[in-house]
Formats: sequence, C-alpha cells, structure tokens
Amino acid sequence: MLEFKAVPINKPDEMNFILGQSHFIKTVEDLYEVLINVPGIKFGLAFCEASGKRKVRVEGNNALLKELACKNALQLSCGHSFIIFLEGAFPVNVLNAVKNVPEVCNIYCATANPAEVIIAETQKGRGILGVIDGAVPDGVEDAADISWRKELLRKIGYKL
Repeated sequence: MLEFKAVPINKPDEMNFILGQSHFIKTVEDLYEVLINVPGIKFGLAFCEASGKRKVRVEGNNALLKELACKNALQLSCGHSFIIFLEGAFPVNVLNAVKNVPEVCNIYCATANPAEVIIAETQKGRGILGVIDGAVPDGVEDAADISWRKELLRKIGYKL
C-alpha cells in the first residue's frame, strides 16, 4: 500500500511557520532553547516522535501557538517532523539557528503563504515528500517590480 496525500497547513493567513525534520526526542527542548532567546518572539512548536511512545511533543511560550502547532502536527502525523509557528519574528530571524540544532536534518519550508504538505503513507507510517508553498508565478518582474522589491526590503529594514 502506498498513498499520496496533500495536507494543508491550517493557520491564520499572515502567520509564519517553519516545517522540518529531525531525529531525536530532545529536538523539542533544543528548538525551544533556540527560539526563546529571540527578543519579543512568541512561538509554539510540536515534534512528532517516530518511535518509543510516539507522542507529539509540544513546547513554546504562547498557549495558542502551541495548540496550533499541536493540531497541525497531528494532522501531518509524519515521524520525526516538527512545525514551529511564529509571532513577533520572521523565519529569517531564526532559520539559521534552527538549522544549526544538531538533531535537525532538513527544513521543508519557512513561509507565511498558504501551504500544502505532500505526504506518502505506507503500512509503516507517513513521510513528508515536499511542500507546495504559495501559488505559481504570474510572470517575470519588470523595472517597476524591481523598484518595489528594493524599496520594500529597505522599508522593513532588511537592506540599507
């Protein structure tokens, strides 16, 4: 038996999340320690344990974001996957620190876009094949689009 499924990430429209894969039960604590050190951040994270008791392990500093992470992790139910929901910070602010956690194997996406996770399911379990992040392009940027992009990045403080 092999089935493919597209599982949507359920979240508020503008909320950012990070979806990844790791390999060890202490992932949830190590990710918490990385994120809690970011000033002003609110977050919830959930990790799907793939062996032993096979629990969804949940941490964070915001009850609503923890609940959101837990619900999405249960909906995905893919072993050794984790999902982090963020407020007060963007993925770009924490992504390198998350990737540097020793247990983290892979990051599938970091986005606020509507997303679907493509999952394969067998008799043994479920695994993430990839992510559909947002919509298809509407064309190639022109001079006005380039100007808008550059102005936006400077306005929000990501370029000088």
